[in-house]
Amino acid sequence: MNGDKVDLSRRQLLASAGGISLAALLTACGGTGDGDSGATPTSAATAAQGEPVSGGTLRIGALGRANAITRDPHGTQANESDYLIISLIYDTLTAPGASQNTAPRLAASWKADDDVKTWRFTLAQGATFHDGTPVTAQDVVWSLRRLRETPSGEARLPGIKAADITADGDTVVLTSDYANADLPLLLRLTTFVMKKDTQDVAGAPGSGPFKLDWYRDGNARLVRNDAWHGGKPYLDAIEVKIFESPQAMANALLSGQIDVASNVGAVAARTAATRSDIQVLRRPDDMAMPIVMRTAEGSPFADPRVREALRLAVDREAMVAQVLSGYGRVANDVLGTGDPAYAKDLPQRTRDLARAKQLLQEAGFDLSKTYRLRTTEDIAGLAESATLFATQVREAGVQVEVVKEDSGTFWDKTWRKGDLYTTYWGTNDSVIFFTSKLMVTGAGQNETAWSDAEFDRTYKQAVGTLDEAARARALHRLQEIQHERSGYLLWGMADGIDLAVPAVRDLPKLPGYGRVQLERVWLAR
Repeated sequence: MNGDKVDLSRRQLLASAGGISLAALLTACGGTGDGDSGATPTSAATAAQGEPVSGGTLRIGALGRANAITRDPHGTQANESDYLIISLIYDTLTAPGASQNTAPRLAASWKADDDVKTWRFTLAQGATFHDGTPVTAQDVVWSLRRLRETPSGEARLPGIKAADITADGDTVVLTSDYANADLPLLLRLTTFVMKKDTQDVAGAPGSGPFKLDWYRDGNARLVRNDAWHGGKPYLDAIEVKIFESPQAMANALLSGQIDVASNVGAVAARTAATRSDIQVLRRPDDMAMPIVMRTAEGSPFADPRVREALRLAVDREAMVAQVLSGYGRVANDVLGTGDPAYAKDLPQRTRDLARAKQLLQEAGFDLSKTYRLRTTEDIAGLAESATLFATQVREAGVQVEVVKEDSGTFWDKTWRKGDLYTTYWGTNDSVIFFTSKLMVTGAGQNETAWSDAEFDRTYKQAVGTLDEAARARALHRLQEIQHERSGYLLWGMADGIDLAVPAVRDLPKLPGYGRVQLERVWLAR
């Protein structure tokens, strides 16, 4: 997944089921992750009772392409295999949680000043790098400044300049340009921490639950970090193997070459569901695969009537049934479907070809042209969704040619530049996450080139208040605007699907970044 294309997935910080109250947000309790006691693995004698045991090597497959490999924790991670490896070696400041959507990771606690612009993060006690040196606030400051200076740095650290990332003794201090009650949530995905002044990024020691043993061409072996501040992981080692297609990865699982096929897709899941020797694990609201329509002047899709027409031309139920094989659900053009504050009361769009044709005529859309829809095969179902979309909108008179691009070409030349293309995002538990990263004017990952003054004002209202009623109203209006006129056509939400052999226990159930937290996984014997 890219930059944060990884995935990117984050439940809204509101007082509701599955969320965390704003009062709790301001002073997070210590710990290493949601529901993680940091307990030492138990002995093999407890295995018969179904309790975790220590030992063993987990062999896990992940999707990726050789021409998109990166080892830079702050680079654009288009490969899920790269993101998995990086996430096991390096710690982020915060992480997704199960009962609260922002849980401690390298940061044990955090607190905002009264103006909610300045946040202070206290690091986990005993956190060390893999070479044994302690993690300091200066290391975090250097890492976050390095991240901020990347091309997508503004999107990853919205509202924060490099100079506003400082250390106050053992505390990391972040100061935003505007009040932002959601800042800890926005640090969950790519705030990976390295040692200050690291030169050899590829071989840099991290502070995460696993240490790098060896690395070859996108494949890696990681060994347990017995000194991890979050508690000793159960597994002795994890071997990550890169696969270029879901089919190849599923075949490797079925032939005994790997133990887990991660994010393998619906086709493989449907096949595996008939076998008693394979576990099929589903994570709802895991992956969004929207169609991106560029809204900037000069784009064929700049007119909001054209974008509405295409949204009405899509048969969403057919998309979910055919592209996802039913492993997902219909969506409604709003990103952040797993957020407790998700606006379920918005009218669900359904197919209306007559209205679609009328809107295209009113907008003067040129139906004599053929429009290229660019896609990749980075994840299962993405290219298939493009093909079915092209077939469906043809019934409204719009001619679309699907162009499949290799991953490197797509992220270099099409993403954020093309007029019409597919994209994908994990970690769909926060409306605010997507708003800040993708949709406010000037956002570093603004895929649709969208700029809407009312939307920008409403975003500032949502993140700038601790009044939960006012916040809820602003969040709802954000979603109304997105539903009405953004550049996204989100037809459905795909379940995340992992296949695993029976011995694999306690794979993460969280979507997005949550699913690469493998420190509590164990192997039954």
